Parts: sequence; C-alpha cells; structure tokens
Amino acid sequence: MIRFLKHSASSYKPLKLNEKYQYARQHTIRIYQSNAIYSFIPKNACSTMRTSIAYANGCIDSTEDFNWIHKNNQTFNAELSDLIGADYTFTILRCPFARLASIYLDKIVSRDRVAWIFYDLIDRKIELEHISFARFVQKLTNNIVKNGDQHWRSQVDFMIYKKYDDYFCLENFAEVVTTLKAKIDLEIIDARNLTNHGLDKLKLVDDDYSQVKPAKIFKLKQEGCCPSPKSLYNDELVEIVSKLYQDDIEMYQDVIEQPQLMFEV
Repeated sequence: MIRFLKHSASSYKPLKLNEKYQYARQHTIRIYQSNAIYSFIPKNACSTMRTSIAYANGCIDSTEDFNWIHKNNQTFNAELSDLIGADYTFTILRCPFARLASIYLDKIVSRDRVAWIFYDLIDRKIELEHISFARFVQKLTNNIVKNGDQHWRSQVDFMIYKKYDDYFCLENFAEVVTTLKAKIDLEIIDARNLTNHGLDKLKLVDDDYSQVKPAKIFKLKQEGCCPSPKSLYNDELVEIVSKLYQDDIEMYQDVIEQPQLMFEV
C-alpha cells in the first residue's frame, strides 16, 4: 500500500524547502513499537496524546515529567521514510467551532503566552483586556493572523497524508482510547488534570458572551463557572467561522462517520 503525501507535489522545490509539507511533518509523531504515525493538532487532545506517546516511546515514565512534552514537540517527528513505511496512521479532528472557542477560553482569557502572540500578530492595536471572542474571530479574517499560530491555524494544514487509516474526533474520545489500545496497544494517559485546559470541572453557563471582555470570563472561571462554548457565538460569528474554516468543516464532515458540529452549516 502506497501512502500518498498531501503536500509533497504542491511545490517543485526540494522537499526540505516545501513549507506546507514541512509544517505538516513537524506536527507528526512517530510511535516506535507499532511503527505508527500520529498527526497532532493543538487543542485536539494533543497534550494527552503527546504525554501518552512520550511514555510509550520510553522517554518519560511518570506523569510528574509531564512538562517534558512542551520542550520536545519535534523530538518524535517522522522523516520521509517513516511516513511512507508506516504500518498505521491516524489523527484526531475537532469541530472547528468548538476548537476556536476552546482556544479563546483557554489561551486568550488566561493571558497565556499564546495570547501575547496574538497581540503581536494584530500589531498590538487592541489591548488584550478588550479582546472579546467577537474581536478575536474578526481578527482571524486576516490571513497573517489566522496562519500566525498553530493553535488557531486550520486543521487541514496539519494533514501530512491524503488519507489516514483512522480519523477520530475529539467529541468521541472514548473511541480513540479503545481503538488505539486494540490496534497498536497504546495506553492513553489523560492529561487534563495536568494541563487544567479542560472545562470538565467547571459549571457551564449560557448567555450571550460574544462581546464580554476576557477579565469577566476569567473571574467567572475562578468562581467555578465558564461560558459554554456555544454561548460565545452569535449568528454573525457562526457565519464568519463557517467561511474561515470551511475546509476544516468539510474535512470533518467527510471523514467522521457521525460528525458533531456545534452549528449546522
């Protein structure tokens, strides 16, 4: 079976100078014992997956060493021969609407270092304390901003193959756990308690939070609550995101058997 690469023929430059290919390759992780390739996408359970694979690859033996993964994003990157000769390939997708909401609630609201990257990408024209979800989305209509960081870059850009053996979705993560154990004997280590990225321990509240400033949302989170991801959107923002991430939405609908999009498009 030939594994055809997605971006290799997009440029006639030497492959090492093919930016699209190299970007996708730098987001591959090789799982050595099973000769498997995983394409990781930020905000799609990638901390859980990178922790699990670092353990499987023998580089950490305790969750106490969790932060090792943040300094080793490219340690297990696949080379061309690895990609073509892989025995198993997979990736994990996420509803584009939910992924963008997660990025905002996690990175922008908390003023994480990623928020400062966003601040620089918009030329510091809006102070971080004024970046509501609506403003965040509106700024992504600038391609320089949209492609400026991996956390909100389109999921299609991370695809190294034209076709994977398995496409999973974050919305059905239980399938990831059982399938990877069955197919490649990979034990999944849940890293949510280590990263504090998830909303599973917060009470989700519904209202119109599309224009609410991040400081108010941050205070809400400190009190044990959080806007539901859906409450960040209004009709205008749904339309904008539908257009900005049209390729992601189409890919998600094409390869996920029971797609669970937050909004009908």
